[in-house]
Amino acid sequence: MKFTALAAAALLSLTSVAAIAATEIKDADGNGTYSFDELKAAFPDLTEEVFKAADTNADGQLSADELKAAQDAGKIPA
Repeated sequence: MKFTALAAAALLSLTSVAAIAATEIKDADGNGTYSFDELKAAFPDLTEEVFKAADTNADGQLSADELKAAQDAGKIPA
């Protein structure tokens, strides 16, 4: 019985970690890119400095590729 309870607890903790790791990023205006405000809603700790560094073409938006590159570099959580 103890083993079943421990296994259930372990499974629940893994499920919780997966749910936390799956941050939802919304393209609120549907333009296909992410503004600072859209990303700030998903990542409250995001700074304008990090956003601007990730915005490699300096258009004020992050494309999916720019966002992925910033996440791969560990600048924005994945």
